[in-house]
Amino acid sequence: VPLGVFWSVFLGLVWLHLLEVPDPSVVPHYQAGVVAFGLSAIIELLGEPFWVLAQAHLFVRLKVIAESLAVVSKCILTVILVVLYPQWGLYIFSMAQILYVIVLVMCYVIYFVMFLGSPEATKKSFPVARMKALLPNFVEDETFVNWKEARLTWSFFKQSFLKQILTEGERYVMTFLNVLNFGDQGVYDIVNNLGSLVARFIFLPIEESFYVFFAKVLERGKNVKDQKQDDVSMAANVLELLLKFVLLIGLTITVFGYAYSQLALDIYGGSILSSGTGPDLLRCYSLYVLFLAINGVTECFTFALMCKEEVDRYNFVMLALSFTFLCISYFLTHWYGSVGFILANCFNMGIRIAHSIHYIYDYFKESTYRPLAGLLPSPVLILVYIISGVITGFSEVLFCCDKGWIARLIHISVGALCFAATIVTIFYTEAKLIHFVRSQ
Repeated sequence: VPLGVFWSVFLGLVWLHLLEVPDPSVVPHYQAGVVAFGLSAIIELLGEPFWVLAQAHLFVRLKVIAESLAVVSKCILTVILVVLYPQWGLYIFSMAQILYVIVLVMCYVIYFVMFLGSPEATKKSFPVARMKALLPNFVEDETFVNWKEARLTWSFFKQSFLKQILTEGERYVMTFLNVLNFGDQGVYDIVNNLGSLVARFIFLPIEESFYVFFAKVLERGKNVKDQKQDDVSMAANVLELLLKFVLLIGLTITVFGYAYSQLALDIYGGSILSSGTGPDLLRCYSLYVLFLAINGVTECFTFALMCKEEVDRYNFVMLALSFTFLCISYFLTHWYGSVGFILANCFNMGIRIAHSIHYIYDYFKESTYRPLAGLLPSPVLILVYIISGVITGFSEVLFCCDKGWIARLIHISVGALCFAATIVTIFYTEAKLIHFVRSQ
């Protein structure tokens, strides 16, 4: 928390005095927004020990309820204030963010106040008995700094920092190097949030669930010959089908996203979004979703089996990749505008996928299993995807998006028919995958 206060104050001053401040007539109350978001970060840090405790003891229901209540509260307040007091500008989102973190932290605090010391906690032999134990304290007969824990914390920090650069690097380039104006940044944010819905709702749960699965089925740090062969067979089969599953989702979004990006943005935000760079951004993001799909599964398998030395080596790879990614983001944005950020992200994901595929290939090369075959859909299905892409592309040129609602409905109908043909083809060519999806 003291570190959080320091960084919030320091970075708040940077945002207010060193970086470009938007015109108050266009974006009112910017200074108050910076202060409010810094304060919300500090409040959220107060609840971090409770969050970690809940994660460590698998209090999944608590996490779901707390985050759901916080998000719902934030959304309701935002909608009410935007409708009633739109002139308040950033005050609205600042108050909503403060409410979000207060509700989130209070949910955890109230739960643990009731849980600690209860018969249920005693029955589970819960290691913490009182709320006071979660507060900072000095332990007698111990040094002020536990250097073993400090080194572990430093290792976590480095990995988190590198992952933050790879995940949100383009936002730092936008903010500090001023390569896009605020309007273009807004359009990029909208497209990024829309495009990432699939990743958040489909790919992330798959990645988290099957990371646990692979970590429990196979032993970390052991080669394929030293593992139980039944477990290797099961893991290889699941990995192959999982790769096939996310590949087909990604291909479907890429193919149909190209022809329906402009229509989606026009329905969602009107001509402001669909007439500028928005459609090109969403088309590129549709391709990026394919990279996200494959990377999620390949990395979840790789990280589940890497030993400590391999993770440390990978951290060095991530360091080089982070620097390369930031440089490529900067140069591509100068050449292609905001589209350059998504192209840079595709490059970043491509390198990470290549590393994970190389690891998986090496891991299984001494066995008879070839799970990477999951990345090869049937030729008939590929042909259907190509035909669907061509037909929907022509349909967009002929019917979208300034020719009225009848033309739009025709365009949507053409896409629906092509999509139906694709699904039918998948059912006929990927029977093993369909059984896997139904059972799992």
